[in-house]
Amino acid sequence: MDLFEQKLGQKLAYEAPLAERMRPTTLGHFFGQNEVIGQGKMLRQLIEKDDIPSMIFWGPPGSGKTTLARIIANMTDSDFVSFSAVSSGVKDLKEIIAVAKDKRKFNNKQTILFIDEIHRWNKSQQDALLPYVESGIVILIGATTENPSFEINSALLSRARVFVLNQLAEEDILNILRRAINDKEYGLGVYKIEADDEILKYLAKLSNGDARVSLNALEFAAKATKSNESGIIKLDPKIIKEALQKSHIYDKSGEQHYNIISALHKSLRGSDADAALYWLARMLEAGENPLYVARRLVRFASEDVGLANSRALEQAVAGYQAAHFIGMPECNVILAQVVVYLAKCQKSNDLYTAYLKVQKDVKETMDEPVPLHLRNAPTKLMKDLNYGQDYKYSPDFNYEEEQDYLPESLRGRKYLK
Repeated sequence: MDLFEQKLGQKLAYEAPLAERMRPTTLGHFFGQNEVIGQGKMLRQLIEKDDIPSMIFWGPPGSGKTTLARIIANMTDSDFVSFSAVSSGVKDLKEIIAVAKDKRKFNNKQTILFIDEIHRWNKSQQDALLPYVESGIVILIGATTENPSFEINSALLSRARVFVLNQLAEEDILNILRRAINDKEYGLGVYKIEADDEILKYLAKLSNGDARVSLNALEFAAKATKSNESGIIKLDPKIIKEALQKSHIYDKSGEQHYNIISALHKSLRGSDADAALYWLARMLEAGENPLYVARRLVRFASEDVGLANSRALEQAVAGYQAAHFIGMPECNVILAQVVVYLAKCQKSNDLYTAYLKVQKDVKETMDEPVPLHLRNAPTKLMKDLNYGQDYKYSPDFNYEEEQDYLPESLRGRKYLK
């Protein structure tokens, strides 16, 4: 590296966002994830021994997946190669593998391959990686925000240890913010920032457990706030809120999408109107399609309320129609009305369980012919073949006729309680 490149690298490092500058390089500065990386935990011991296996870090944004991978790079004697599954493919992988083979052959040096957002790789790309992980050419560290059970090939997953990183606690975010404010080399310590614990707790709470979000907001707020006559930058909640531009991080195609709709459905089933309203708002305020929510409510009206209150389906369908022609944000109160109504309804899943039984019989029994007396007979030939013969017209019997309506092999079968 020549002098110009060195100076450019230093300049870019200094001008990098605060979240990047404050990224820890040792476990001593890594806050949170004590269940995974705390004293005495298996992963910490493996890192300290420089004997790590292939692994997958699964956790929400800002929980420390990339940071932990870089710490491993700093603490081990392996060659560390990092790339993103979004912008790199199999061609890039083959180039890395070729270099890794040479380093293993000539220098006896192990290569750690860090793949960020590994869930973005499709099956064939993940398959291309498998033999090199299996043979030990590379040690894989994959980072993903999505459930590995669904997004990572089972063969690759069986050769890696999954570590679940949780959303950072408020206290962890507070420690990260305090360190950033006091650090004069990489943080904001050169500024005279005044931020009491209440302000920092407010920022930590609104950061939703995401260290990157909290640090970016802190930096923005500090730069946007004018210093007073003494040169002190005093942060206030309004600036913090504006800096955050909080939009409830929510991936409409990811696991959180399904977890939250599941929480709404189960809160409704448990008749907890307050919780149901909360989960509804979590989706709508994050930009979820209101018609998706409305469709789920229509389904709930029959699946979980059903015969206990036949008006529930009317309410749900009316809510869908109203949401369709009014749209957001005005339809939020309409869906709220449907949610509260369904939560407070008497519940019955008789229709749901009955249909499951019917479905099982339909799939597992032969294609039973319709009994002759139930068949339509629009032609003479059909009548000659006894179609419709001996059918009892219900009104003529005051709806009390004794008559079989199921195929012969299923006669007497009861699906409803």
